[in-house]
Amino acid sequence: MALQCSVIPHTLHFKFDARTSRGAISEHQVYYIKLWQSGTPELVGVGECAPLAGLSIDHRPDLVQKLEQVSRQLNQLQLLTINLNEVITRLELQEWPAIRFAIETAWLDLQNGGSKVIFQNDFSAGKAGIPINGLVWMGEKAFMQEQITQKLAQGYSCLKLKIGSLDFTTELELLQQIRETAPASELTIRVDANGAFAPQEAFKKLERLAKYDIHSIEQPIKQGQWQQMAELCSYTPIPIALDEELIGVQQLQEHQQLLETIKPQYIILKPTLVGGLQASADWINLAENYRIGWWMTSALESNIGLNAISQFTANYSLDMPQGLGTGQLYHNNIASPLQIAQGQLWYKEGQRWGEL
Repeated sequence: MALQCSVIPHTLHFKFDARTSRGAISEHQVYYIKLWQSGTPELVGVGECAPLAGLSIDHRPDLVQKLEQVSRQLNQLQLLTINLNEVITRLELQEWPAIRFAIETAWLDLQNGGSKVIFQNDFSAGKAGIPINGLVWMGEKAFMQEQITQKLAQGYSCLKLKIGSLDFTTELELLQQIRETAPASELTIRVDANGAFAPQEAFKKLERLAKYDIHSIEQPIKQGQWQQMAELCSYTPIPIALDEELIGVQQLQEHQQLLETIKPQYIILKPTLVGGLQASADWINLAENYRIGWWMTSALESNIGLNAISQFTANYSLDMPQGLGTGQLYHNNIASPLQIAQGQLWYKEGQRWGEL
């Protein structure tokens, strides 16, 4: 039976302007890749290609052209005569990590019956939740305070704050208010600077942040400054997590060189940005060999991509909250069994998936 492929564009609309130090976004253009065999069109595997403007290396003018090319190539394949790694190689997706993730997810979904249960584990069976951090977006002080109050009321034990757009003193005041409400023994705080600090000022800012018992800071300076980041990681009073730093680092040898040079305390893995689930697994294996901590994070995908990342994450023994609480960001997300309760993400059996 021949493989069949189609690509469906979808524009996700945020419930608010999602702000980072790189600017605000109000919508996110994604593409769903559907795979099926010609003899069984009712069994469909679905993956999501969702590159982010200004961040993904494959957010390019020729993305749609590449997706059309990939679709034509897939339509010529015989599913039973080729494995997934061969497919990825044939499609020449080295510079297209978001497409790799989508193809990988759709393929695995199809192989497992097209039910969007991609990995069999306690999470996908609805027996266990995944602890997640509550995400507090940048905005005016009142908007951030409102989010913090809401997340605490919802039972989160870990908050992640986007910082770098407000006056730094104002951001410290917010942290002070949180700590007056919940000490470090009750609430873990992560901050994400998205590369907002200048290298020459970063250490002093880290010292000031350390007063609030911060668990970690993501990407304090812009990526690509390996020596400056290595110095920060050597002397930092707060553990540093690499995020954007991993984008575009495609080869396993490059992964190793980056970790050996910078020696971060943590790495953060977004399959859409680093090249899919297998690429994420390679990063995890390497990080664990170097005794570097890690956690998984979505890259603002819809529930299709979030589901794949969450089920993959649940294959591991998890000792800290993951960044998988983004399913409620959009007005027009795909309805799914993914639900958040008391700071955990659950896959609720019996809940139906919405139509694409």
